[in-house]
Amino acid sequence: MTAAPSPDIPNPAFRQSAEPAAGLAPARTVNWAHIDTWVFDLDNTLYHPRANLFAQIDQRMTAFIMQLLSLDFAAARTLQKSYFLDYGTTLRGLMHHHAIEPRAFLDFVHDIDLGVVAADLALARALEALPGRKLIFTNADAAYAGRVLARLGIGGHFEAIHDIVATDFIPKPEEAAYDQLLSVHGVDPRRAVFVEDMARNLAPAKARGMATVWVNNGSEKGGFNASPDFIDLEITDVAAWLSGIGLATAPAAATACPAL
Repeated sequence: MTAAPSPDIPNPAFRQSAEPAAGLAPARTVNWAHIDTWVFDLDNTLYHPRANLFAQIDQRMTAFIMQLLSLDFAAARTLQKSYFLDYGTTLRGLMHHHAIEPRAFLDFVHDIDLGVVAADLALARALEALPGRKLIFTNADAAYAGRVLARLGIGGHFEAIHDIVATDFIPKPEEAAYDQLLSVHGVDPRRAVFVEDMARNLAPAKARGMATVWVNNGSEKGGFNASPDFIDLEITDVAAWLSGIGLATAPAAATACPAL
């Protein structure tokens, strides 16, 4: 495995040119029966992007940068997106270049209206029937993640939330964040799957031996750098997939991934 670039310098791999991929249709078959740990991203993965939570967060990140650096909207927006592409998160770029206190940023940008998120009974049923451990792996913080999970009615199904604070503010897709997740929670990557809407975040998981599922549901830049080299399965809806692979009714049965 090649060494990961330092999280304190821009990672050129984040900016590789790629158009969002549509219908990758990976030619792999996964036997889900061997999976004992299910790792899920949160935002735009466990709820649909049409909830538009990130639009609220996005606006607040821009506002934070405007206040911090006395920039107008256009300049702050450009800097925000540049840091996201170069560092994996806007926060990481701000920490490196401006030495901000991350807690203040996280509290500010996650102070949003969650009323647009409704309980998802189908997802709750699918998770309840899913055998094995369930973990959240997010570039957000645990307080915000807990609020979203509560709105969805699924918080009780997860053993832990591995958030940006737990990774010492090193975000996905930096490799160190994945190594820490596996180490802290004692996850055998050969028996784990990672489910995520940002395709590029699946590459380090695949490199560590995890099965990977891309939730291709139209989230912003979700298809950036997408490749069948590190995506085992492409889906559009997590609840439908979990029910469709048969685990909800036959957890001991070996089930091949459906053709999409």
